[in-house]
Amino acid sequence: MIHLSSFILCLTGFAALAVAMDRPQHDLFGRALPAPATVALRVGGAASLLGALGLLVAWQGWGLGLVMFSGHTSLGAGVVHGALIVRQRRAARSN
Repeated sequence: MIHLSSFILCLTGFAALAVAMDRPQHDLFGRALPAPATVALRVGGAASLLGALGLLVAWQGWGLGLVMFSGHTSLGAGVVHGALIVRQRRAARSN
């Protein structure tokens, strides 16, 4: 259950960080989000990733916790990146 919780935190963290960037904002919303919303997404994304790190380190210690965190962040970032690619290709196909 810890793995799933940590992965969900990593996934939401990377999703928030991705949406905080200019290009995904234009792709998803057609415009840039206001600056306070972008800052909130960045802070929330970083907090989510730190939460996942804290969860894993508390569970397994620094040695194995950091290794698990590296794996969860890699998988989370890959899923978010893949989802953005799929969404962009579907949007291009419908036009």
